Amino acid sequence: MKGRETLKHRKICIKLSGAALAGDGTDNFDEMSFSLIAEEILSLAKSGVEVCVMVGGGNLFRGNQAEAWGINRVEADSIGTLGTFMNSLMLRGILKRDTTREVRVMTSIPMPSVAEPYIQLRAINHLKKGYIVIFAGGNGQPFVSSDYPAVQRAIEVGCDALFVAKNGVSGVYDRDPRLDSDARQFETLRYNDVISNDLKVMDQSALLLARDHGLPIHLFDFKERNAIHRILEGESIGTMIHHHETQLLQN
Repeated sequence: MKGRETLKHRKICIKLSGAALAGDGTDNFDEMSFSLIAEEILSLAKSGVEVCVMVGGGNLFRGNQAEAWGINRVEADSIGTLGTFMNSLMLRGILKRDTTREVRVMTSIPMPSVAEPYIQLRAINHLKKGYIVIFAGGNGQPFVSSDYPAVQRAIEVGCDALFVAKNGVSGVYDRDPRLDSDARQFETLRYNDVISNDLKVMDQSALLLARDHGLPIHLFDFKERNAIHRILEGESIGTMIHHHETQLLQN
């Protein structure tokens, strides 16, 4: 593997959905999925990349289930937010099982017995020391998925790019590949193309924030082995959303 000085980005944030952590089974947690992402994170950290992770909670509960349960949406979002803590602590446990490197869970919601409070400068300092930082609790506000706080935290701590792990989706296509076998995957997309065409890849608010701050977003299949490291080495995997020209993958 290439050294840190030859990699495309030196500080990254990984957006990890709860659905990816659940795997393909019916359980809330899938040990193989956790181990897969832990292996990738540790490989990146070993090569000198500063790594932080924003963890979702959709494998446990989603705020948009409020209506089905007949409960208040703010209450539902709070329940979903608590799910991100469970996922973050599970991920920290798996990482610490396999490394002596420091792994810190930071949260926007006070929970001092299990995680330290998110403070921007402290998070930046942790990353400089080579610690792996996991963000739990989103940004502490209702009515947003973990997409927006993933972009927000990535910008706040000075990440070069955001990597969005999709479960069973290899990138963004010009048509639905499940319905059209001739669908072609985009290699790159401009923020405005995604926003104006309402492509359902991330929350629009997250894309707007990334666009306004020039944060590149790489979407890739969670199950693609060593995908992030290979992207950092220059391999074309998944779809990158940025300011440059939109391109389809060549056949």
